[in-house]
Amino acid sequence: MSELWRPSPERVADANLSRFMRCLNARRGLTLRDYDAVYAWSLSSLEAFWTELARFADVRASWGSGPVLENPGAMPGARFFPEGQLNFAANLLRYEDEQPALIFRNERGTRRSLSYRELRAEVGRIAAGLRSAGVVAGDRVAGYLPNLPEATIAMLATASIGAIWTSCSPDFGVPGVLDRFGQIAPKVLFTADGYYYAGKRLDSLQPMAEALAQLDAVERVVVVPYLDGAPQLESLGAAARRATRWQEFGAAGTALRLDPLPFNHPLYILYSSGTTGAPKCIVHGAGGTLLQHLKEHLLHTDLRRSDRVFYFTTCGWMMWNWLMSALATGATLVLYDGSPFHPDPGTLWRMAQEERLTVFGTSAKYLSSLEKSGFVPAQTVELTPLRTLLSTGSPLLPEGFDFVYRAVKGDLQLASISGGTDIVSCFALGCPIRPVYRGEIQCRGLGMAVEVLDDAGRALRAARGELVCTAPFPSMPLGFWNDPGGSKYHAAYFERFPGVWHHGDYAAITPHDGLIIYGRSDAVLNPGGVRIGTAEIYSAVESLPQIAEALAVAQDWNGDVRVVLFVRLRGEAQLDEALKKEIRNTVRSQTTARHVPAKIIAVPDFPRTLSGKLTELAVRNVIHRLPVKNLDALANPGALEYFRDLPDLQC
Repeated sequence: MSELWRPSPERVADANLSRFMRCLNARRGLTLRDYDAVYAWSLSSLEAFWTELARFADVRASWGSGPVLENPGAMPGARFFPEGQLNFAANLLRYEDEQPALIFRNERGTRRSLSYRELRAEVGRIAAGLRSAGVVAGDRVAGYLPNLPEATIAMLATASIGAIWTSCSPDFGVPGVLDRFGQIAPKVLFTADGYYYAGKRLDSLQPMAEALAQLDAVERVVVVPYLDGAPQLESLGAAARRATRWQEFGAAGTALRLDPLPFNHPLYILYSSGTTGAPKCIVHGAGGTLLQHLKEHLLHTDLRRSDRVFYFTTCGWMMWNWLMSALATGATLVLYDGSPFHPDPGTLWRMAQEERLTVFGTSAKYLSSLEKSGFVPAQTVELTPLRTLLSTGSPLLPEGFDFVYRAVKGDLQLASISGGTDIVSCFALGCPIRPVYRGEIQCRGLGMAVEVLDDAGRALRAARGELVCTAPFPSMPLGFWNDPGGSKYHAAYFERFPGVWHHGDYAAITPHDGLIIYGRSDAVLNPGGVRIGTAEIYSAVESLPQIAEALAVAQDWNGDVRVVLFVRLRGEAQLDEALKKEIRNTVRSQTTARHVPAKIIAVPDFPRTLSGKLTELAVRNVIHRLPVKNLDALANPGALEYFRDLPDLQC
């Protein structure tokens, strides 16, 4: 893969990662000079690495006299800093000054700003409200909220007490909310009165009224005004008697209590996508989440107080949790609510110019859609402060790299990152002191023993296989909610390769020691016994101007499988024989003959999860006339009808 960008010597010397290496060399008598060396040391000296990271990041904690890592050979079972104590909120609220902590923007042009001093005061008020509502450590507090400052405040107030925060974005329907919150029995629930999307005002109180009728554990409901300055609590129906408006909750001027809690105290409950059954309720610990995120923010993203950091996310995606932790660096977080294409494709980029963003985070799907829209940020907005662009959610295809450097900015670190809800962090991500190569994630994360294995469990290099992690790391889940014996947790990650975290991605380590993700393992195609990642097909097909999106699945056929490609066309394009031939020739020339689809079928839309990801497994089940579990996990389940009983798949 060709080199697209290389950091200047000045940028390398100034990076937090370079400073970290200099500290290690001085304190540990080492001679670390580059990323290869510090990565190798972080694995060979795992306990020392996480200890030195905590010191470098100035984590506010007491560590005790016990081991750094308890049961180091057990996966699951290993625990970091078993005697450690900290308060997650105390680490995110370490600054108390007039620098903006949060800047909120939405698609209607609204702008709000809260300083670190104001943020801390509001967290104190809401924490007092939670305490008066009877919330104690271990209780669950839920948010059904847009990406508002109030969501950040409610989360920090919850964490300050030691209660467990969990959230959904308001585009989750009632069944999706019940599938999640119904499992974990929250005591208090925060909801906004509604939200805006693509120019529409959308109500949240009516669906919340339906959900609350079945959420018996909820004792208090706090309503955030967003559409209306004084939301009508009567819209909550019978739940109105449990409801309070945001501005009336808690007591202004209450000093914020930040009592220490165990390092492995539960902080968040996050949810799997739920497309193969009821969503798994994944419990993440406070200390592990904090350490992992500080590593990723300080060393891999190179954040500092002067930064303005944006990630396009909702409160239903783990990238919201990831973004929140950047408060611990003292940076300013820019929050956005609404459609990224309303009123036009330039909306986020005008915001980037106006707010002087230094780090812009988004999804690979957004970048693909932006390219298809024809909008070119480099020709329209001034992005001098922007130094890093982050992309995740699905593999960023090589053409996506080309688009960023051609249409966004040439002198820019493009950091494709990959991890997931399961670890609330990344296995592979950016490196500010390494070059960017086309189509590659820059590096495996420090302290993460990431390997690629074949089916027999043998390590592979420059060949495709299963992405695993062979040593413990702090952000491994504490477990699943309502899984007392841990059997579901074990089956999810440790059954395929005993004692090794099996993540479920199909990947390869590159000659540059970077990583390429080819898609989810369970979506890998296997025609003639040859494993094919769907991302390779999408890279080829979506390079054609007639194709808006593509989705490939394997269909069982005559004792083997065949590749079936579904396409969503752009504009007035027609899937005639000429276009089918062009698609096949493009796939063959850019990949191999094995990748060429046996069938190509046009559909008007694809089913997507609530976080916007295409769901290949649901389509595969439909074409095989198998049930699709938990349709409530899909944003548009009706799209599955386009794939049912297609005549072209019967011959």
